[in-house]
Amino acid sequence: MHDAIAHPGLVPALLSGYTLSLIVPMLTRVLRQMTGWFLALLPLALFVQFLTMVDEVAKGQILTANIPWVPSLNVNLSFVVDGWGLFLALVVTGMGALVIIYASSYLQGNPAIGRFYTFILIFMASMLVLVLADNIFLMFIAWELTSIASFFLIGFYHEKEKSQKAALQALLVTGTGGLAMLAGFVGLTAVSGTSSFQELHAQAGTLLQSPYYLPILALILLGAFTKSAQFPFHFWLPNAMAGPAPVSTYLHSATMVKAGVYLLGRLQPTLGQSSEWFYIVTIVGAVTALLGAWLSWQKTDMKEILAYSTISALGTLVLLIGIGTELALQTAVLFLLVHALYKGGLFMAAGIIDHETGTRDVRELGGLWRQMPWTFTAVLLAAFSMSGLPPFLGFIGKELMYETTLELSFYSQLLTGVLLLTNILMVTAALILLIQPFFGSPKEAHPHHKTPFNMWLGPVVLGGLALLLGLLASSEAISEALVAPAVSAIAGSELHVHLALWHGLTPMLALSGVTLLGGVGLFVVHTRLQPGVVRLDTAVRRVGPEKWYGWLLDGMLGLAGWFTEKFQNGKLRYYLMYVLVSALVLVGGTLAFRTDIVWEGLELTPLRLPEVILALVLLAAVGVVVRVESRLTAVAALGVVGYSIAVFYILFSAPDLAMTQFAIETLTVILFVLVLYRLPRFDRFSSRHTRVRDGVVAAAVGLLMAGLTLMAQSVHVRGASALADYFIRNTEALAGGHNVVNVILVDFRGFDTMVEITVLSVAAIGVYALLKSRTFNLERAQAEQTAVTEPDPAAEPIAPQKEAV
Repeated sequence: MHDAIAHPGLVPALLSGYTLSLIVPMLTRVLRQMTGWFLALLPLALFVQFLTMVDEVAKGQILTANIPWVPSLNVNLSFVVDGWGLFLALVVTGMGALVIIYASSYLQGNPAIGRFYTFILIFMASMLVLVLADNIFLMFIAWELTSIASFFLIGFYHEKEKSQKAALQALLVTGTGGLAMLAGFVGLTAVSGTSSFQELHAQAGTLLQSPYYLPILALILLGAFTKSAQFPFHFWLPNAMAGPAPVSTYLHSATMVKAGVYLLGRLQPTLGQSSEWFYIVTIVGAVTALLGAWLSWQKTDMKEILAYSTISALGTLVLLIGIGTELALQTAVLFLLVHALYKGGLFMAAGIIDHETGTRDVRELGGLWRQMPWTFTAVLLAAFSMSGLPPFLGFIGKELMYETTLELSFYSQLLTGVLLLTNILMVTAALILLIQPFFGSPKEAHPHHKTPFNMWLGPVVLGGLALLLGLLASSEAISEALVAPAVSAIAGSELHVHLALWHGLTPMLALSGVTLLGGVGLFVVHTRLQPGVVRLDTAVRRVGPEKWYGWLLDGMLGLAGWFTEKFQNGKLRYYLMYVLVSALVLVGGTLAFRTDIVWEGLELTPLRLPEVILALVLLAAVGVVVRVESRLTAVAALGVVGYSIAVFYILFSAPDLAMTQFAIETLTVILFVLVLYRLPRFDRFSSRHTRVRDGVVAAAVGLLMAGLTLMAQSVHVRGASALADYFIRNTEALAGGHNVVNVILVDFRGFDTMVEITVLSVAAIGVYALLKSRTFNLERAQAEQTAVTEPDPAAEPIAPQKEAV
């Protein structure tokens, strides 16, 4: 089960999407309308490559690829292809090829189609890295890349305010959850001692016994729930329908929203062996499944119906993983595939209808089965699979759901009832999508164009697969080669799976019949129930999770505004005070609470007369600086301070530092004189209280710096770095120099010095540009004023008018 085989071609394949995205702008100019077909070759080739791995993985082998990333921290770019990762990789690449072909017609003529191709390839590559990464921090980077790419894809119609808000909302919700998940990953690594998913399973006992188990679990679940739109974070998904249909198809049916489900499956053998996991994951999944299904049949926009039914399906998947039995995991894997097939086809079909008729409102549509035969065929197949009709794959998935809950020894009736109500509502939603647009009576005639082949190809293929895989479900190619390895990877042990369309007259079959009858019955009366139910849900939504998001966002923006007003007030003296006080609190607090510092005693050497004289001169100069009102006198006193420090360097045998100090002080004095010469005389604009406060802060900072200097000679820190000895030993050996300080600046930390010089150079260029622009603006303003006041000599003279009599 755990035989690992190195696969050197895996990393180039995973990163190929990033590489191709770089040349998309050039390809769109060269290939034009054929760009979509050309780009679809990449996910198609990757799909075929992953398909060739199915046989090896089914035999219990694990394909790996490992590239050192940060060797000193033992962090590597490690990838693992096991049954669970391979299952998702096939979904990502297969759907990716169909979506890109579909988008080539859906977005044809849109000037930003190249941007869409770029971000959809980045998203696809990030999803592949996410599902195949073995290092949890590499997986997190890909996780966040999917959020960033989805932000640009959801906001594709960026000129629309609705798209802007939806993209920002999706990014904030999933991004916040991602940050919480990162904190959980850090804790997980600290407790287990590894960042490898493959090695975490062996540390399950250590994690469960750790006092940090609950915080780690809560943080990771928060990330998974926000990504997979679980209650109470579900509201971002329907709003994300503001993006184009290809985005909804790819991100919100098969890939991005399944990332949280994937993570739960990946961590199930590690964190899922506790009652906390069961109750939290199961309850959240059950509430989300029922809530999404309840809201779906109330909507009239086809994409909204699909969005809420997707939330319901995601809740069902989370519920099954929370239950965690072998049959539940088997059902979750199969239903993930079922949902990707029927929901991807329905999203594409909704996009076709909107593209061809100009509306997605089912109340305004009707009679489309004659005008759109291919689209109708695709919706028919997908809706039947969504409803769980035999012989579709959806029927097998629904039977397994009921079997999973019926065999439980705990909460069996409750969970079966939740799934029964959920599936009844899903049948109603499927019938709404099928009956009203294609067989209803339209309120008005809508313009219709012939659907391009590129657009109906995807939904027909997906619907056909839902039927074909249902017929072939009992074959080993489906159950043992595809589903069983994925279930085994989640469970952490080798399992066998047997799928079949017919199990005889069973309680599951009876529940399937009740599901269909209940769904049909609700569909018959749903138009009469909708107004009252919608009013009720609207009232509840006024205090629901989306309102919480609005309140939190407004509060955060208000806090940011208050903070900016108080701390970014444009006064340099306050900025300096904030920095110094922060240093006092952080550094002083750290020194006060550290327990690894051993005071070894301080030995003071006798002062020499030149040192005493210099110290008195320096203190006198500082007093002059803070008390004098003459600008030039203050600059001269500052120069005395700097030159006195340079003389100290000479007394302590540091002539190189003294030369540097002399040069800097001379330049500083010259610059101060040039600048302050044009400013008014000093005056006391601050109150006595303010000056006392500033004096206290300045004195405290001075004492802190003096204390740090003394502590460097008198304090020993356990486990301190040996950098000082290293620099002394290697200054001449490695760098060929004798001055340790100079070698550190230009060799050991040469890149730091180069970056500092670059920053100063850029700042100087910016200052020069600002000064030049100011001069240019003044000259232009003077020229315009002169043009207004002086008459134009080329203009014709105005003839004097005769005085009226």
